[in-house]
Amino acid sequence: MEVVEFGPLSSEQRAELEGEEIDPFDIRRIATELRWRAKDRHVALCAPDGRLLASVGLLLTEIQVGDGRPLPAVGIGGVIVVARCRGRGLGDRVIAEALDRAAALGPGLAILFCHRDRAGLYERHGFAEIGPPVLVEQPGGLVELPQVSMWRAIREDIVLPAGRTVVLGFPF
Repeated sequence: MEVVEFGPLSSEQRAELEGEEIDPFDIRRIATELRWRAKDRHVALCAPDGRLLASVGLLLTEIQVGDGRPLPAVGIGGVIVVARCRGRGLGDRVIAEALDRAAALGPGLAILFCHRDRAGLYERHGFAEIGPPVLVEQPGGLVELPQVSMWRAIREDIVLPAGRTVVLGFPF
C-alpha cells in the first residue's frame, strides 16, 4: 500500500472513495443544515493498482477559546475508508499518516468533528473531546455544532485553554 498526498479532492476521487454509498459521512444524522469548508490537502492510502482505499482531508484554520487571541489549528475531516476495506485498520493508518503531515504545517494543535460513535477512533490517536458548546460560523452567524468536537496537541508545548470554543470559519 502506498501513501500519497494531493490537494483538493476531485469529484472523481470522491466518487472512488464513496462508491455506491449515499451518505458515507452520515451527514443526515445532523438535524441542521450546515455549510462545510472543503479541505485543501489530502493524505490517502492507495492499492498497488492506484485505487484510493482511504483518505483524510486537512486544512489550516483558526479557533478562538474564551476571550483569547485566535489560535492556528490544523482542521482534520473527511476521513473515509472505502466500504469494502473497512475493519482492516486502514482508518487508523491513514489518520496516523495525516497527523504526521499535520505536524509539518505549523500549528500546534489539530481539531476535528465526528459523530459520538466514532470518537473512539480519534481517542486512539490522542484526541480529546472539547466540551460543548463549540460554535462555528454559518451564513446567518454563529451556530452550535451538533457533533462531538475533538482536539489534540501536535506539539508537546500546546494545551487547549478552557472556555467557549469558536471555529473561525465554516466547519470542515
